[in-house]
Amino acid sequence: MRIGIHTGYWSAGPPAGIGEAIAAADQMGVDSIWTAEAYGSDAFTPLAWWGASTRNVRLGTAVAQMSARTPTATAMAALTLDHLSDGRAILGLGASGPQVVEGWYGQPYPRPLARTREYVDIVRKVLERGAPVEYDGAFYQLPLRGEGTTGLGKALRSTVHPHRADLPIHLAAEGPKNIALAAEIADGWLPLFYTPRLDHEFRERLAEGFALRSPERSAAADFEISATVPVVVDDDVEKAADAVRPFLALYIGGMGAKSANFHRNAIDRLGYADAADEVQSLYAEGRRAEAVAAVPTALVEDIALVGPREKIAAELQRWEQTAITTLLVQGDATAVRTLAEIMR
Repeated sequence: MRIGIHTGYWSAGPPAGIGEAIAAADQMGVDSIWTAEAYGSDAFTPLAWWGASTRNVRLGTAVAQMSARTPTATAMAALTLDHLSDGRAILGLGASGPQVVEGWYGQPYPRPLARTREYVDIVRKVLERGAPVEYDGAFYQLPLRGEGTTGLGKALRSTVHPHRADLPIHLAAEGPKNIALAAEIADGWLPLFYTPRLDHEFRERLAEGFALRSPERSAAADFEISATVPVVVDDDVEKAADAVRPFLALYIGGMGAKSANFHRNAIDRLGYADAADEVQSLYAEGRRAEAVAAVPTALVEDIALVGPREKIAAELQRWEQTAITTLLVQGDATAVRTLAEIMR
C-alpha cells in the first residue's frame, strides 16, 4: 500500500505550509498529491503550481467536479497537466450533490450515474484522439444541434496529441451502485469513508462492476483504490479525534439537504445512523460546536488513524489488508512522516 497526500478544500486561502509539505513529500517517496474543489478553489490550478516544483509525485484531482466543466474542457485540462508533468496526472472525477451542482454550477443533477457514464465516454474519446469527437447521448451531444443553436457546430479533434491516451480516470463514489460503476468504467476508485471493518462489502461492490468491465479496459488487477484517511498523531486519542470531528460533522450535517445527503447516507451504511441523526439535527439548528462534539470517537476511529504512534502502527496493519492501494493522508506533515516511517 502506497501513501499519498490529500490537500483538501481550501478555507479562506491556500493551506498554510502546503508547498513545503509537498516538496518534502516528493523527496520522501510519497506516491501522489491530490486536490479538491467545491465552490472555492479549483482542482487543476494548484496541481499545476505545486507540480512544477516536484518531479516524482503523481498529481491527482480528488475530485474535479463534472458539473464544473464540459467533458471536453475537463479532458483538455487533464491532457495539458499530463504534458506539463511528464505523464504524472490522474483525473479523479465526482458528481458532487444537488446543492452544489444546481446551486453553484447551475446544472441539473438528476441521474448522476448515467451522466457520469456519458461524461467518462467523452473524456476517453478526446484522450484517444482516434477521430473527431461525436456523441449523441441523453445528456451530452457533440456537435450540438437543434433549437437555439446555429447548426454550424463541427465535430473536432484535439489539436494537442495527449501525452498518454490511457491517462487514468478515477471516480469518487460512496453508494453501492456508484462504486460498482467505478469498477466497471474507470481505472480507479476514490472512496471518502472507508473502513477496514467493511472491506468485504466494498470488495463485493467492486466485483459487481469488474464483472461488467469491457475487454478494452485495463485489467481489474491494475485497478487503483485511493482512500482519503484522516491521520492525527497525538498521545491523547480524544484530542486527536477532536481534530477529525469537524470534518465528519460538516459532511454529515452541512453537506446537502436532510432529504438528499449522500455523505450522510454513507455514514449510515457504516452503522452510525442514530449518531448521524443527532449531528445533523444540531447542525441544522446552528449548534455547530455541539454537532461536532456529538460525533462518536468510534466513528472517527473507524474511518481515520488517530492517537499515539504505536496505536496508529498497530491499526495500520488492518488497513494494509484491505483492497486499498494508496492511503491518502489527510493531515499535517507529522502525520505523513509518521506513516511513511511506519510503513518503511
